Amino acid sequence: MNTIAICSDHAGFELKEKVKVFLTEKGYSVEDFGTHSAESCDYADFAHPMAHAIEEGKHHTGISICGSGNGINITVNKHQGIRSALCWNAEISKLAREHNNANVCALPARFITEAEAYEIIDLFLNTAFEGGRHQTRIDKIPVYHCK
Repeated sequence: MNTIAICSDHAGFELKEKVKVFLTEKGYSVEDFGTHSAESCDYADFAHPMAHAIEEGKHHTGISICGSGNGINITVNKHQGIRSALCWNAEISKLAREHNNANVCALPARFITEAEAYEIIDLFLNTAFEGGRHQTRIDKIPVYHCK
């Protein structure tokens, strides 16, 4: 389970390519769901297939990147099996894992440096979920119909 799913739109493409190298150097395998160039594209075309692969259990963790991080984060969170956190600094990344058991780290390529991205990702991948009261809250996330 050390293969990381990754995707981006055109605004996140350059950072995604650097993150892939970073992950490979850390010993991870990477499955890249696209985009594969800096040409203008729609993040949903890459976010949905990545999220679906995580939902199906093909991958345990994903990284999604767009300009603000918001659009791609919103898109992957449409999937019931995804808990994606928009991580713009290391502390948010750590808390996303500890308290929310996030399985996708969404990065805002236009608002963080390459070094910040690496720190965020490293913490995301190496921080354990605390469980306990946090699990009770996570159990309430899936959509259900109110009575």
